[in-house]
Amino acid sequence: MASAPPLLELRDLSASYGHVQALKPTSLTVAEGELVTILGPNGAGKSTLLRAVTRLTPGTGQILFQGRDVSRLATHRLSELGIIMVQEGRGLFSQMTVRENLILGGYNAGGDRVLLEARLQQVFDLFPRLKERVDQLSSSMSGGEQQMLAIGRALMAGPKLLMLDEPSLGLAPRVAAEIIATLGELNCSGLGILLVEQKAPLALRLAKRVYVLSLGRVAVELPANEIGSHHDLARYYLH
Repeated sequence: MASAPPLLELRDLSASYGHVQALKPTSLTVAEGELVTILGPNGAGKSTLLRAVTRLTPGTGQILFQGRDVSRLATHRLSELGIIMVQEGRGLFSQMTVRENLILGGYNAGGDRVLLEARLQQVFDLFPRLKERVDQLSSSMSGGEQQMLAIGRALMAGPKLLMLDEPSLGLAPRVAAEIIATLGELNCSGLGILLVEQKAPLALRLAKRVYVLSLGRVAVELPANEIGSHHDLARYYLH
């Protein structure tokens, strides 16, 4: 019996900004229900990789999703298939309420109110503070609450693969740990996650496998439990 294909498989994916190649040909996989972390210093190509997967940044190479070649699909079509990204900076609609931001995230429910309400309830179960602030403008929320809303909005789309770019950026350690723990809950429920993080100790609590990017390429792929210290990571950052 043939094994199931990976949830996501990248084959020699690369991307450039003008004449600068920010991401050299990169291959990686995320299995169904797996949480994979991408680590690396600033400028290593981590964010570019996620943007190239979602076609927000043009790239070359092959992108396979559940065995299907989706390399040429537009961003909105990838979203419809279940590839959803929470960008760095969150990208919330600042003059809309929590509820309005969440409902917009569920646009692909096609107006199915039962489905929308079920997804809203899932988000509120994960992030009770969003329910408490459901009629509050997103611009008036704390950074941690805004990150919860950004993740909640992504979940409203019913992702099969959730990709996150630096979700702990700018957050207090306690809030960052809370958000990372919630991602662990989602992964335990079966959601595949590709996580870009600067704070390696947080990400390594959850990940099964790690890709370390350096200078726009994969320096190493290894099990997360093989990274025991910042010294271990520094060796790969300098490759």
